[in-house]
Amino acid sequence: MLALIVAFSKNGVIGKNGKIPWNIDGEQKRFKELTTGNIIIMGRRTYEEIGFPLPNRETIIVSRTKNFNQEHCITVKSLKEALEIAKKKFDKKDIFISGGEKLYEEAIPLVEKMYITEIEREIAGDTYFPIFDKNKFKKEKIKHVDGELPYTYYTYIKNR
Repeated sequence: MLALIVAFSKNGVIGKNGKIPWNIDGEQKRFKELTTGNIIIMGRRTYEEIGFPLPNRETIIVSRTKNFNQEHCITVKSLKEALEIAKKKFDKKDIFISGGEKLYEEAIPLVEKMYITEIEREIAGDTYFPIFDKNKFKKEKIKHVDGELPYTYYTYIKNR
């Protein structure tokens, strides 16, 4: 399965100054549950924000300017190359695109599912999740979480 996973604010923000502009208890739980034991593909800036390969996952970083050489971590030049390697080397695992903005934009036409966490507040930022054609997906509400900064988990499944 090829999917993407993202959290964004009501106004589509996914980042500000190279960082996630919120810190919500439990919000990253779904990310961990879905991606553990699988493959994550991310851009250089997303990887640099995290700073290390996430445990129990294969990480493929798309970068034209840097090469990251760590255990369970591969650097490639394009999303196309990342997908080829993921399918060849790790053919039994699910693949998750996990940021940033340009990779999401390139991946949306390709993915079967999108795991989206919608933060229910407008947040200032400089990096956005791309606008996509919602008519191409069936939207399922998975779970709403109240709190200081409420959010809802959705799964978008591509129409066949």
